[in-house]
Amino acid sequence: MGGLQDVQVPAGPQAAALFELWIAMLAVCVVVFLAVMAALAMSVRRAAPVTEKAAPDLEPHPRIESKMRRIVGYALATSTVLLFALLVASFMTDRAIARLPLSNAVHIDLIGHQFWWEARYEPTDPALAFTTANELHVPVGRPVLLTLRSDDVIHSFWMPSLHGKKDMIPGRESTFAFRADKAGVYRGQCAEFCGYQHAHMTLYVVADEPSRYDEWTRHQRQAAPVPATPLQRRGQDVVVRSTCAMCHAVAGTPAQGRRAPDLTHIASRMTLGAGVVANDEKALREWIANAQEAKPGVNMPRHALSPDDLEAVSAYLGALQ
Repeated sequence: MGGLQDVQVPAGPQAAALFELWIAMLAVCVVVFLAVMAALAMSVRRAAPVTEKAAPDLEPHPRIESKMRRIVGYALATSTVLLFALLVASFMTDRAIARLPLSNAVHIDLIGHQFWWEARYEPTDPALAFTTANELHVPVGRPVLLTLRSDDVIHSFWMPSLHGKKDMIPGRESTFAFRADKAGVYRGQCAEFCGYQHAHMTLYVVADEPSRYDEWTRHQRQAAPVPATPLQRRGQDVVVRSTCAMCHAVAGTPAQGRRAPDLTHIASRMTLGAGVVANDEKALREWIANAQEAKPGVNMPRHALSPDDLEAVSAYLGALQ
């Protein structure tokens, strides 16, 4: 399943600015640490041994005391300058992150749920809108503006290779702008403990070349493929007429639930369960039968489907490219 998740390998201007700030803070901290260790080593080396015959003079020599005061004063002044330098660097990094032009940005509503991600593309334009889950596709070199919301508890969205962290607080909206300058797959993660399956709440960001991204969006706007075999038609009938349709949506069918991931093109996604298992035929069948085994605590209950119905549903969902 992979996906780059490394703050030291920035793939966009926001991540690069944060990485440069991190390097500056690391350099300052290393210099301060070495200076403190050097001062400690010098003080230990110069300390005279205490014996019973010759007790040390507790009163320091005036010249030594004056020298020590100057050293401490220089250290305090240097520390103050370094702290202000880091403050300025942090302020400039924040300004650099906010300078991203958004005139032709891709607009996406990203909603955090326990324990998955819902992505609504171009939510203000019904002609262009579509919904997917646990996977974002973005065009290389074009800004993306996410509107972040939470549906239940506090989440925190983090894409180390593309940006920093942003909290998602119930009842509030926030924005998150970034740009991917290199094609590839980047791994995002919820960075705020949100419940039992917090660690299994992954979002993959796929940065495509513009032409490939346009092709992907055109495909995502289409309704689900029509079942091509009797087995797939039976699977569609089971999905539409069972409790699946109460939570899941499949565009072009009566299944219009909104409490769980949209299944219209589920077979085109890399993973199931927000990154828990790879999306293949075997994993899909096992997930449908008992998602609790792969991801305990997930809202999807165990389904008591007959073997024939389970095979039919798996065949139908596996064809939803």
